[in-house]
This record gives sequence, C-alpha cells and structure tokens, in this order.
Amino acid sequence: MSPSSRLMSMTRELTRPEDVAAAAHGNMMIFWAVQGRRAGVRVFTHGDAVAVACPALSRRDRLVVAGPLRDAVPLVRHTLAEVGDTYRPLGEEHLIRDLTGRVPGLEFAAAFTWMDTFAPAPGAPAKAGWLTPGDDPAITALLADVNPGSYAVPGLPGVRRWAGVRSDSGAVVSVAADAWSTPGAGFIAGVATAAGHRRQGHAETVCHFLVTTLHAAHGYVALMVDSWNHTAIGVYHRLGLTRLPVAAAQVSTAR
Repeated sequence: MSPSSRLMSMTRELTRPEDVAAAAHGNMMIFWAVQGRRAGVRVFTHGDAVAVACPALSRRDRLVVAGPLRDAVPLVRHTLAEVGDTYRPLGEEHLIRDLTGRVPGLEFAAAFTWMDTFAPAPGAPAKAGWLTPGDDPAITALLADVNPGSYAVPGLPGVRRWAGVRSDSGAVVSVAADAWSTPGAGFIAGVATAAGHRRQGHAETVCHFLVTTLHAAHGYVALMVDSWNHTAIGVYHRLGLTRLPVAAAQVSTAR
C-alpha cells in the first residue's frame, strides 16, 4: 500500500450514533452540526479530528471540523473530495486559518464569534413570547429593513419559530428565531429590532426569553454573531453566553 493509500485508509465515515458521540469529544459545535442525523448529514474522522458535513445548515452547506491540525488536514481534504466544493469548513478560528494554508484550494472566508451557554438566562422572566404564523409578513418586513443579511427568515427550512416583543399598539418591534436547533442544542438566529425602538432593551428581552426557553428544551443554547458587533456581544454576555472565536473557509472558485 502506498503512503497516500495508507493515509486515506485512516479516514473513516461514521454511521453509528455512539461512534459519532465518541468522536465529538464533547465539542458542542460538532454536536449541533450533526442535526440529529437528518437526511444528507455525513460524519468523518481521521485520527483525533472529526468533520460533519451538513447541507443547508444556517443557509450554507457546512463542514464543521474540530481536532488537531495534523489530523484535520487529511480529514478535510478527504471529506471535501467526498461531499463536494460547496461545503464550507467551519471551526475554531486558529484551526481554520491553519487549514487554509495546508489544504489546496481552500481560502479564508470570514472570522466571527460563536457564543453558548449550558444555563438559562439569569434574572427575571422576559416579557416576550412566541409569535404566530400570521406575524410572518411583519417579521419579513422588519428583517428586510434592519437586518437584510439575516440567515434566518420566515419559511426557510430549519427556521422553526419566532419570538418577539410587541409595541403598545401590537406591532412587532423586535424578533429572534429558534432556528437550526436540534435535540440537545438550541440555536438562536435572526435577531432584529425596529429602528425606532432600539436602545429600549427589546433585543435583550427577546433573547432572554429564547435562551431560557431553549435551555429548558435542550440544556444548551448557542448562536453566532459578528465579532465587530460589540453591542450584541454585550447583550449575550449579560444573558450568560461565553465567546469562542470561529471562522469559515471556502473552496476557491479560481481553482
């Protein structure tokens, strides 16, 4: 067997839930990416590294990867060859930056922040609640106005339900979504507040409600936020979430 064949033979696809759980080594981003093993999800391991290829996860075909660089390099090479170039590696920032220098065709895309908690939000219950499907047009309009880049929008697969705050007139003025959650991992996305209702604590109220509610259902809650958005990060810190620098890469279209 040639050295390259021996290298490839060390990369295995995992199909049994117990093997996937063991390979994750408690990494909750990996656990979230598995999405309960819904259709299309594939899990690979090489040495002490693991990668989960999940289609249409938070609007992208994502390849969530964790583990030491020495094992992650051959793992990502193999997995991208298996699942295709549409999958974007996602993981801790230092690992993704190192991978882009060692996996041919892989280029750095963006750095941002993963925030998570294993506890409910501290403090009094939030005065927010679940919205209804009848509110979808108002949510869509609000997002288009103040958060047009939101990954979560009403009706998108994986976006389960919306929480919100209403004004005295009953208008929806602040929202956030339970989106791409999976048993054991709640996930928040699509946070937005109407321009005329900011600096009144509405986003914190909505997210307090979601953190507490999703924690009760899953025992763990996470979200992703731009690293430059210090105001939002401050809100999530007050709700008990802690930060992890993460990044994404992509296969270059110039290959």
